[in-house]
Amino acid sequence: MDFGFQDKNGFRGGRFGSVTGTIVDMVPARMGGRRSNGCIIYVTMEDMDGNTVVFLLAPTTYVVDFDTLSVGMRCTFWYLMDAPMVLIYPPQYNAVAAAQEKNGRMVNVAYYDNDLVNDTQTLQLNLDANVDVRTINNQYFQGSPANHNLVVTYDNSTRSIPAQTTPRKVVVLCD
Repeated sequence: MDFGFQDKNGFRGGRFGSVTGTIVDMVPARMGGRRSNGCIIYVTMEDMDGNTVVFLLAPTTYVVDFDTLSVGMRCTFWYLMDAPMVLIYPPQYNAVAAAQEKNGRMVNVAYYDNDLVNDTQTLQLNLDANVDVRTINNQYFQGSPANHNLVVTYDNSTRSIPAQTTPRKVVVLCD
């Protein structure tokens, strides 16, 4: 079984896990015994089964459509499954991406190969000149999104295996 790998430059080829739930608290992360400057936020959420999960929302976390997250919002957070993590309860993950749940909008975070098929073989991208391809800081991505970790936002897909879609937006998670 391929669990991806994490190289010395970042998270190329990593496998992503996700948690969907409702945000119940958001507080600035503490640095030592004092408050931080507000750049890193602890987001506490309750998942679908009532379990508590904490995500670190950093300046490098991509928030889909640049939505402002808030308490009471239903969201999905993605994290690297093979990244080091603190063994505490509730579990605490570094958020790679986050998205507010919205009707009709689907989001997939995964590594996409040379054929633009994700690592779980469940989604294939059909890119045309109208697809908006960006970096996490909203700049136009100048290369090919193939062989990168991507955040793909789309509205519909085929029922084939893998499903195919022409995405609304693709964000490249550069290493």
